Amino acid sequence: MADDTGPEKLSIVLFSGEFDKVHYALVLASAAAAIGRPVTLFFTMEACRALTKPTAEGVPGWRAMPVSQGQETGGRMDDRFAERKVATFEELLMACPEMGVRFLVCEMGLRAMGLGRGDLREDLPIEEGGVVTFLTDASKDGAMLFI
Repeated sequence: MADDTGPEKLSIVLFSGEFDKVHYALVLASAAAAIGRPVTLFFTMEACRALTKPTAEGVPGWRAMPVSQGQETGGRMDDRFAERKVATFEELLMACPEMGVRFLVCEMGLRAMGLGRGDLREDLPIEEGGVVTFLTDASKDGAMLFI
């Protein structure tokens, strides 16, 4: 149960398409949900790629995302996380909806990236909406982060 300190709700805009930034947003979302805070993740622009379907070989789309520094891919960084017993991208991605985190993807962001609903994973409860939907969902007594 949430205590009286901290924001009433956490609303996160995921704009960056960099693996480590999206991974940490999932960490924040899952932690907030674990202490009883409502959370909405709003994926837009390059961050939409974190929600794309796996390739024909079964490789999740997020594994090809770049990291913010260096030349490696998110997949390689995630492999190191797993070796070090750090929550992996997929673990966090699947845990968030189980804890009630709302996944909202920006309709405009999808179009801007050349993506459509059919490009998104079907195993996640992803809602489509726009900035107005996101802002209407946010709480006046909550925190809003832009990543």
